[in-house]
Amino acid sequence: MKRYIALIVTLLSLSTAQAFEHKVVAVHSPSMAKGVAVTLILPDGYATATEPYDVVYLLHGCGDNNESWHTQGGVAHFADHYNIIFVCPDGAKSWYWDSPIDPSYCYETFVAKELVAWVDSNLKCRPERTSRAITGLSMGGHGALYLGTRHPQTFGAMGSTSGGVDIRPFPTGWDMALRLGTQEEHPENWEQYTVINIVEQMPTDHSQAIIVDCGTEDFFYEVNCSLHQKMLAMGVPHDFYVRPGQHNWNYWQGSIAYQLLFFDNYFKNN
Repeated sequence: MKRYIALIVTLLSLSTAQAFEHKVVAVHSPSMAKGVAVTLILPDGYATATEPYDVVYLLHGCGDNNESWHTQGGVAHFADHYNIIFVCPDGAKSWYWDSPIDPSYCYETFVAKELVAWVDSNLKCRPERTSRAITGLSMGGHGALYLGTRHPQTFGAMGSTSGGVDIRPFPTGWDMALRLGTQEEHPENWEQYTVINIVEQMPTDHSQAIIVDCGTEDFFYEVNCSLHQKMLAMGVPHDFYVRPGQHNWNYWQGSIAYQLLFFDNYFKNN
């Protein structure tokens, strides 16, 4: 009887086993002279695969880290579902800028250049822009649109969920003043480093796929609506949707499913 019970437990364990592979690596950043923690989620069959994969870069919010999309966002099963690789870097509280006042924060260079080069060299992925997407939540939503817009040759698709896409209304929030200087002392930085002011650099020719969403009860809701209106005025093609939700993981766990479907369609069509 004990053997029978043990066999049932084993079979149940196998039936619910996670097929994806999760690992954390340290990727050296020459620009910051340090290793940066990066979570990798590899789909089932990766070890023996002969065909390369598409890659989605997932950026976390302020106060989270490289593991947050895995431990709180629960995205790993999507790696198997869509047969993609997730790359989740630790962005500290950088807002994914190369800080104009603190040379130790070069997270634009790290994510958009150094990390992409490392991934292309070390993982089984397609090293083309049409096989890369970048998105994130809150600080990471801002970061994904900021990096995607400034590096269109690197990222063919970009997104944001609950992104702080206009930083100017929040001059004391989330360590931004530590990266840009205070708004009073360095107003030019707050104008230059906010996503809503680089919409003019976004493509109007469908050369990038863009998706933006935000919950209607989110404190970033108004700035996301303003971004949407500006993108419409500038003729930037994009998907924009809102639904009831706050600035929390309950919302983000739902929104990432829509975004990954969007990216999967992009990959398949390109």
